[in-house]
Amino acid sequence: MRQLLALALAGTLLAAAAADAKTLRWASQGDPQTADPHSQNEGLTNMFSEAVHDTLVMRDNSLKLVPGLAVSWQQTGPTTWRFVLRRGVTFHDGSPFTADDVMFSFERASHPNSQLRQYAIPMGKPRKVDDFTVEFVQERPNPIMLEHATTIYIMSKAWAEKNKVAAPLSFKDKEETFASRNANGTGAWMLASREPGVRTVLRRNPNWWGIKEGRAPGNVTEVVYTQVSADATRTAALLSGQVDFVLDPPPQDLRRLEENKETKVVRGQENRVVFFGFDQQRDELLYSSVKGKNPFKDVRVRQAVYQAIDIEALRTRTMRGSAVPTGGITPSILGSFPEIEQRRPFDPAAARKLLADAGYPNGFEVTLDCPNNRYVNDEEICIAVAAMLTRIGINTKVTALPRATYFPKLEKGDTSFYMLGWGGAVTDAQTTLDPVLRSRDNATGKGFFNYGRYSNAKLDQLIDAAAVEPNPDKRRELIRQALTEHNAQIHHVPLHRQMIPWGMRANVTVMHRADNVLNFGSVRID
Repeated sequence: MRQLLALALAGTLLAAAAADAKTLRWASQGDPQTADPHSQNEGLTNMFSEAVHDTLVMRDNSLKLVPGLAVSWQQTGPTTWRFVLRRGVTFHDGSPFTADDVMFSFERASHPNSQLRQYAIPMGKPRKVDDFTVEFVQERPNPIMLEHATTIYIMSKAWAEKNKVAAPLSFKDKEETFASRNANGTGAWMLASREPGVRTVLRRNPNWWGIKEGRAPGNVTEVVYTQVSADATRTAALLSGQVDFVLDPPPQDLRRLEENKETKVVRGQENRVVFFGFDQQRDELLYSSVKGKNPFKDVRVRQAVYQAIDIEALRTRTMRGSAVPTGGITPSILGSFPEIEQRRPFDPAAARKLLADAGYPNGFEVTLDCPNNRYVNDEEICIAVAAMLTRIGINTKVTALPRATYFPKLEKGDTSFYMLGWGGAVTDAQTTLDPVLRSRDNATGKGFFNYGRYSNAKLDQLIDAAAVEPNPDKRRELIRQALTEHNAQIHHVPLHRQMIPWGMRANVTVMHRADNVLNFGSVRID
């Protein structure tokens, strides 16, 4: 009798759980670039990697650092850190997680094909102490060690070697490997299927260690992601109930979504700055009417571009208020300074004079490369700015491409003038200084996202000094000097930090995060 009651109770609990289980159908304008967690450093790609793979140190929904696959850590010397690993964790294929997987993952993330190596290498060389202890030994101190530890996804060494993916794939060379569409992490979500550009399905990992700690309070057990490129189609899908959530509802449709009783909008500022960059390396631009010279090597031309941009028109008309204009280049104002945040004034007359002083009184023609499915209204911004530049004599043609084509183009240096956004959970300026503002260093991966290929010895010296300075006050001053030098040389033209509205059905509850990451485990559908 007691056994029958137990069986009946178990059946009731299972039925209740099944009734509460929900599928989250969601969409955005782009698609994850790859399932390989170390190949690409791109927002949506990282979101899926973070769902499937854990890191040593993780973040909660307020972006506070919390234990991940490491339960504790200690700095044992100026250049040595020791991490104690979580026991009893298994990968999605059932194999146990150990220090060998950490060693392998950091070595893999340091590979030249990895866009995460500028974070992995500064953490130092991993050394196995025992099966659940790893020590990192650095050549120089790393004042943001724990921030870097949140960025390296842990893979199964045995799985990677078995499937011949011991090295990250080369996305720019269109390499396809088993890791392009398959993954095996320890994370809260298991990759069930992936059809690039069409559909990606995740299913909740019932054995995830974080469930016991209450880190997955939502009721979603399956996530179905669909790329919907057209703005109008994404909005229509949300209004009709075909999807439950849209990561990037078009600004022009926000009022309509807010006024509809079946949908709602949750807003917040993202830690992401959008800016323009220039080819400052070549002696002759690839895509320009100017022959034998590169106008963008002249700071006066770069300043002319800056002062030709009517930032208020972009904010009010193009972005419909979903932007905070800035003169800074860091994703968050927390990594900046008041004087850095000040923009140069919009002044078309001054811009025309700068062009004339630089030797281009009649202007010139150039092509502006832009994504059309990565940032809020990215193509629309580029078209609006092209018109502004044309008015001062820089006749600008826009080439807009999907992110899957756009970013490999930039990586190959196949551009003269481009748009880029930079952001994430880290607010410290170093994670912008090293990868984006520094000159290229192929050995360390620093400067990888310096697609303009400029080299500024003074800026490099300040960035490198800040990267290893343990004194917080001295380091802050080095960062201020570095950002000041960058802005003085106008190596990039900042536009704004994005305001991120999320659109969803009225019965969906989410935790809006400043890194624009949808934490599937916190989503509840009633």
